[in-house]
Amino acid sequence: MVRAAFVVLDGQGIAKLSTRAIATELDVSMNTVMWHIGTKGRLLELMADAIVGEAEADQLHGDWRRRAAQLLGRLRQAMLRHRDGAVVVAGTFPALPATLAFGDRLVAVLRSGGVAAKPAAWTAWSLFYFTLGLVQEEQRAPDALPSGLPDVVTEKDFPNLHAVLDDFLSADYEARFRFGIGQILASLG
Repeated sequence: MVRAAFVVLDGQGIAKLSTRAIATELDVSMNTVMWHIGTKGRLLELMADAIVGEAEADQLHGDWRRRAAQLLGRLRQAMLRHRDGAVVVAGTFPALPATLAFGDRLVAVLRSGGVAAKPAAWTAWSLFYFTLGLVQEEQRAPDALPSGLPDVVTEKDFPNLHAVLDDFLSADYEARFRFGIGQILASLG
């Protein structure tokens, strides 16, 4: 069921992901789909866990900051491999094996740098949410910002935003990702 759901997601997007579409993909009845997955919420949890599970947590290299950045980079790539992947992950909070293993590994990497428990836990959340938000923007990049924004953000009305507008609107998501992760990790001292 989950594999069929990914076929629908990757082909048609989250808006078209339904039990009916999955049933059509599998050539079974909707009741069969519902019997196996229970609810759409449960299906999304399973899909989110599968996406997070694609973020390989082994063979990280370098110091703890570099290893944390690599791990988050792998999560970013896992979400980008699926159309609307970040939306699927954002809409859930699965306490499932792959998601828990990812969180455990991220906290372990942070703690290996001497980060205390509370800052490690809260920084793990900050890193995860930053990655999730940036990937959501990246996946909807063509229509993420109004096309007329440069006309609205005038020097007179918004002088500070106007001064940085080119960088603010940068579509270099890889560079923005590396910068943001670096800033968050640097906050740990």
